Amino acid sequence: QVQLVESLVGGSVQVGDSLTLSCDKSGATEGFYSVAWFRQDAGKERQGVAAMSSDDKIRYADSVKGRFTISTDHAKNKYTLQMNNLKPEDTSVYYCAAAWGIASPMLLPALYTSWGHGTRVNVSS
Repeated sequence: QVQLVESLVGGSVQVGDSLTLSCDKSGATEGFYSVAWFRQDAGKERQGVAAMSSDDKIRYADSVKGRFTISTDHAKNKYTLQMNNLKPEDTSVYYCAAAWGIASPMLLPALYTSWGHGTRVNVSS
């Protein structure tokens, strides 16, 4: 069974600062898959932030293009979300997720079946 564990480097920050989120993926995987970062505020729908397919195609939400970068170290089964120039609206709980049998990097939460527990990002002005 695949497990995803998020970790955060940097803690709470101020506007314009940077943070790095990491996601360690464990367990056997076969075929196509997509790993993505989502975020969700209380009472709101989960929002796709960035996704990467198993062949390294990438997709970003418009709100983070040019500021966030998703990358992977396949040998270590680690996915990283580098977040630069953070804004107050980036404050949220961030989740790492994986979807199987998908050849493209998708940002639809309903496609993802394996989820991490989430890690909070706070950006203060």
